[in-house]
Amino acid sequence: MVFSSTLFLLYFLPIFLLVYILIPRSFKNYWILIGSVLFYSWGAPKFVFVVLASTFLDFYIVKWLHQSQDVSQRKWLLALSISINLGLLLFFKYANFFVENLNGFLGSVGVERVGWTSIALPIGISFYTFQTLTYSIDVYRRVHEPLQKVSDYLLYILSFPQLIAGPIVRYSSIAGEITDRKETVNDRLLGLYRFAIGLGKKVLIANVMGQQADMILNGDLTNLNSPQAWLGILAYTFQIYFDFSGYSDMAIGLGKMMGFTFPENFESPYTSRSISEFWRKWHITLGTFMRDYLYIPLGGNRVNHKGRLYFNLWFVFLLSGLWHGAAWNFVLWGAFHGLFLILDRIFLLRLLDRLGKITAIIFTFFVTVLGWVIFRLESLADIQVYFSRLFAFEDGGWGEIFPPFRVTLMLAIFFSFITITKWGQKLRDFFFYQPHYTSRQHLLLSGIAMILLYLSVSSVIASGFNPFIYFRF
Repeated sequence: MVFSSTLFLLYFLPIFLLVYILIPRSFKNYWILIGSVLFYSWGAPKFVFVVLASTFLDFYIVKWLHQSQDVSQRKWLLALSISINLGLLLFFKYANFFVENLNGFLGSVGVERVGWTSIALPIGISFYTFQTLTYSIDVYRRVHEPLQKVSDYLLYILSFPQLIAGPIVRYSSIAGEITDRKETVNDRLLGLYRFAIGLGKKVLIANVMGQQADMILNGDLTNLNSPQAWLGILAYTFQIYFDFSGYSDMAIGLGKMMGFTFPENFESPYTSRSISEFWRKWHITLGTFMRDYLYIPLGGNRVNHKGRLYFNLWFVFLLSGLWHGAAWNFVLWGAFHGLFLILDRIFLLRLLDRLGKITAIIFTFFVTVLGWVIFRLESLADIQVYFSRLFAFEDGGWGEIFPPFRVTLMLAIFFSFITITKWGQKLRDFFFYQPHYTSRQHLLLSGIAMILLYLSVSSVIASGFNPFIYFRF
């Protein structure tokens, strides 16, 4: 089940919210947990018991860790908790990748292949794993007390708004709201506005971009001319942004309706003036997680040798790429961004600063678009072909264009770069960050939300094309 489906929008969400508002406060967490288990079971009934069992076990391991005063025992228990959670991720997400590559190597040297049955990937396992890690590590570091009830821990891990694709919610940032929160009418309205905007971004922009991208990227790449190749990857560039940021907006909005404050996950990333800045604005919760739980423990910026600093940056982004998917193109994509982060440190930041704001944004966007070629095409041969088509400089027209694409592309460009201007920043702050509105402003925003919801639901019902590209991560 995904947020942009008719099942969720017309049945699950209205019933869930109606019951949530009416039931006593003491039952609200249980209702969220029941709804979350149902939500997850609908899409992955075979794996829900694995998730429940591992989460239940992890709760008691971390509770034992917190109660222990023995340093070596605490370290052992932390290692056990991390091993269980990372073990599940490695098994379900990377076992197929490892066996496929092993068999490829064995076949090349004339050795019999290893017998293997492919393992299905549980939805949302990467986000589930990261949240369990923040819980055990934060409790180990005594950043926050552990939860007292296993049902509250299950709620933290399985809460349906952010279970499938984030944002990654750290335990320390939300622990107090799990056990003691009050959602007001203002919170529910703010959440509704944010959800409607996110749904509109996903359905009205990302889906249209996706149809055009698939028409080009799923076809015969060798027959593409340069305009078609650029059109295809630009469509995907805006698809992945509005798809993922739209989902994050919907998750933040749903959380707000229930009294939770989830972290922001995007901040106009295509207006970045460097790749370093891009990663401070794109998938923010993943970036901060990798920084605090991997980059800094590796030594971060405190290392004495620049070579070690560059290696830390590159290694973290290599793992970040692999986190996105068990395929070599994701590893290459991570290495690609890691390389530009190193170049930023060596000379690019200073050069781009001298060239000016607009030039820096254009250059960074260009590099980002090239990176999306690597991210989108799983075959290394296809990646090579596509780059050759991009820079063949052959003119042959734009080919077939999905009818609503032109207008939607203009909207995508407008909303992606609007915050370059001061009035665009004010507009963003008004819609996304303003904590309170006047009655007149509420009336305006309610009208906009209703229009977006109507258009989005109508589009979902009328169209059979409704992918969610981060669903598999």
